[in-house]
Amino acid sequence: MKILIVDDEELARARLLRMLKTLDFSDICEATNANEAIEAVKKEKYDVVFLDINMPQTSGLELGYELKYLDEAIAIIFQTAYEEHALKAFDIGAVGYLVKPYSLEQVKHSVERLKLEKIEEKDLRILSKSGDNYLLLKPQEIHYVKADLTEVMLRTTKGFSYYAQKISDLQKKLEAHNFVRIHRSYLINMDEIKEIQTIEQSKLRFSFRNCSDTIESSKDGAKAFRDKFSV
Repeated sequence: MKILIVDDEELARARLLRMLKTLDFSDICEATNANEAIEAVKKEKYDVVFLDINMPQTSGLELGYELKYLDEAIAIIFQTAYEEHALKAFDIGAVGYLVKPYSLEQVKHSVERLKLEKIEEKDLRILSKSGDNYLLLKPQEIHYVKADLTEVMLRTTKGFSYYAQKISDLQKKLEAHNFVRIHRSYLINMDEIKEIQTIEQSKLRFSFRNCSDTIESSKDGAKAFRDKFSV
């Protein structure tokens, strides 16, 4: 597992580094600010980022969004001296939240939880509802996901079905199955893309192999997609 520690405090980085090495992790890099973290994620693939929330200039919460745009599959464990950011952190898609001063056991629990979620993601099934019927869907059956208030609509060859979860939460489950966020309201299955067109304001329009729908990205979503896939 490749780990990135992002914290502007040297003592905090050193303490977490000692804990992770005690837990037998050795492939660990450090960043002291947002710019260093972004450059690190652009250059290398990381499995997890331990990200401090209270940093100067760019906060950890803002940086969390940027890192997720660069790599949807990256897991984020936030660390902070305050508990009030927890709800926002998990909305971003965090897999853990450590309140300083945290213990070695808490770090171990966060990493073990991440490993367990990755195992569960391999056999993921989503139980959605279409009218009075229920569908047990594999991720590869879904063309795209559309946000609909507090739930989402799943588009498959059978049409639309509903799943009672926010798109940010479902994004966390599907990112290991090659789904990409191209708009605050859309997740798309990369394996189902047929064609990509550039449209007005440098946005992107996606068409799919097994349905006639088209989906348009946001400007930020298009930029993140281009940065990630060099489109």
